[in-house]
Amino acid sequence: MSHSVAIYQTLGMAARARKIVTGEELVVREIRNGKAKLVIVSNDASKNTMKKITDKCNSYNVEKHVLGSREELGHAIGKESRVVLALTDAGFAGKLSGLLNESNRGWANDEDTCTRIREESESDE
Repeated sequence: MSHSVAIYQTLGMAARARKIVTGEELVVREIRNGKAKLVIVSNDASKNTMKKITDKCNSYNVEKHVLGSREELGHAIGKESRVVLALTDAGFAGKLSGLLNESNRGWANDEDTCTRIREESESDE
């Protein structure tokens, strides 16, 4: 099973378990309250939303990932399109964090793009 399928399936399970909060203001509130364990932002989020969520996650030391389009995130949790998701369960957050980090290995996530980083060991061979 590919990493992206596993990621979206895990998001679906978390949604069915009611361990996901969606919407910018609700996610920010969960970050402030210390309940958000992992935040996912769609790659087509506005610059203002991306900056606001990134700043809050950095301030409160919450892991943030950029993943998929708003339609893909919404479809994964059985809703309309969603731009921002927060997982409030440590178990689901840990599983998703592992999957996302494995999927993004070798990629640098900056706020606008993902660019491939070549590991020096590969280029030296």
